[in-house]
Amino acid sequence: MTLSGLAYLLFTMLLAVVMGGIIMYYFNPKRKEKIEEPKRRMLDDEQ
Repeated sequence: MTLSGLAYLLFTMLLAVVMGGIIMYYFNPKRKEKIEEPKRRMLDDEQ
């Protein structure tokens, strides 16, 4: 494997790990209330 091929593989793996971390952070059950609050606020304003 060439150096450029290895660099491409490592960069791809790094991006996959970062994307997985973002998804895990966003969908963490501890954040559910913070994520749902704007939706509830928007629905409450219409009534």
